[in-house]
Amino acid sequence: MTLLLTILAFGLMIFVHELGHFLMAKAWGVGIEQFSIGFGKPIAQFTSHNVQWRIGWIPLGGYVKMKGENPDEQNIDDESALSRKPWWQKAIIGFSGPFANIVFTLILFIWSFMMPVYIEDQLPVVYKAEGKWAQVFAPGDSIISVNGKNIRGYNEFLQELLSNPENTVLLSRNGNKQTMLISSSEVDSLAKSLYPYADTRIGEVVPKTPAYHSKLEPGDRIVAIDSLPVSNWYEMREIIVNSEKDEVLLTIERNGQRFNKVLPLESSINTGGNKAIGIIQYQPVKYERRYKPLEAIQLGTVNTVNFIVLNYQALGKLVQKPQDLTKSVGGPVMIASMSQSFGKKGFGSLLFFFGSISLMLAIMNLLPIPVLDGGLILFAIIEGIIRKPVPQQVQSILQTIGFFILIFLMVLAFYSDIASEVLRFINR
Repeated sequence: MTLLLTILAFGLMIFVHELGHFLMAKAWGVGIEQFSIGFGKPIAQFTSHNVQWRIGWIPLGGYVKMKGENPDEQNIDDESALSRKPWWQKAIIGFSGPFANIVFTLILFIWSFMMPVYIEDQLPVVYKAEGKWAQVFAPGDSIISVNGKNIRGYNEFLQELLSNPENTVLLSRNGNKQTMLISSSEVDSLAKSLYPYADTRIGEVVPKTPAYHSKLEPGDRIVAIDSLPVSNWYEMREIIVNSEKDEVLLTIERNGQRFNKVLPLESSINTGGNKAIGIIQYQPVKYERRYKPLEAIQLGTVNTVNFIVLNYQALGKLVQKPQDLTKSVGGPVMIASMSQSFGKKGFGSLLFFFGSISLMLAIMNLLPIPVLDGGLILFAIIEGIIRKPVPQQVQSILQTIGFFILIFLMVLAFYSDIASEVLRFINR
């Protein structure tokens, strides 16, 4: 069921994207010849209002074919041709597809926060505090409530602190209750310095990582690293991040049995450049959460902006370290795997995942690569600067290059998926 929803959602994202181009082009009198979801030969098509509507058999994107869009067309002098429109209209038409995806993401994010979401969280019990917060919190402190609202998990605690400018926190220390005041402006500092109690059980295994290839499983407990016993997640993470070796020996406990596995250490843009093995900590606290409409709008907007910023930061790091490309790019297999994982946490989590994919679609399309929307925008801006269109021959050459770049990225995504699964099969 989740896989079917993912396929339908991906098709809807493409439709929304192309609809953005379609509506803006129509608004400025650009002739539309085709509206296609998918590439290649059509499996279904019909013509209405002089537009051919079609579904291609290759479900990897879509396109709106506008009159005079390609430099080598014969009708570029037609009044309804895209080539006859001012440069700024071309740029806005190019941007309208990604913008539609951004709006679609915002809607999905808001909707996801209004839906009941199955939350996995840490215990609201302090493991340690650093910096100035070491003077406020002590190991073993149990957070009871914020502004009178009972706290079920650590992340819920942080979220509640953001709800009001000033907050009254009730905690239990050695059986005694204490209160303190924490402002919302201090939450960022608190989140970086306060660590909840967390054992070394694995909650999730990230696809295409050493842990995934080595067949580690959710529920496995790491009891030692290089024969050094570990009892909490942060201690374990410090050992891995600061390791001077390229691999680690893990002692793992599964169903009461212990065994050893040697895992390579890997760093990429996904880990912030830190060494990692690809595991996510176990979240012992489970509860349902939903937000009121105004709260959902606020959270949806903030998450949309933050997601855009984080993705462009990741792209910047990828430019600096292109060797991480195969570790960062994923295809249909990875998307399907992630959708299954999010689907287990409820429909709201799945909506959030779909919104993230829609936003990534917008960001990728804005890359300044000819044949992508970013290429059209780039040509339009250059035209605005030099006061004349980019020569048709130059456009044709650059679009051919862009096409091969796009094919390369698609092949790389599929290769990354297949290679990951082959490696996992070999290590079974």
